[in-house]
Amino acid sequence: MSHPTEPLFTTALHGTTAGPIVQATGELDLDTAATLDTALRRALAVDPSAVVLVVDLAGVTFCDSCGLGALLRARAETERAGVKLRLARPTNAVVRLLEITGADHVLTVDRDERAVPHPHER
Repeated sequence: MSHPTEPLFTTALHGTTAGPIVQATGELDLDTAATLDTALRRALAVDPSAVVLVVDLAGVTFCDSCGLGALLRARAETERAGVKLRLARPTNAVVRLLEITGADHVLTVDRDERAVPHPHER
């Protein structure tokens, strides 16, 4: 008997008065980095007046160099758009990758639970 499988990585878009929140869940790797790229571009397009784009990483269980590449591309795209990118509530696996690579020095990372504003559905 086969069981339906859940996707390895999902994103959800929520809005706040400051800007959008992209909530990421699952394994962020070679196979799923494009999903994050698409979600972040969509978030910027949905709210072009946003001041900040928050990526909530509390549900990310794994992140490899391709996932890191997606986060760094997001930083470049948000910077060009005049929007601040904030990575919120990263799991220990993500924090470790950011620290090992030095990306924590170029990405704004906030581990505090209050880093994610209360969303309203968009």
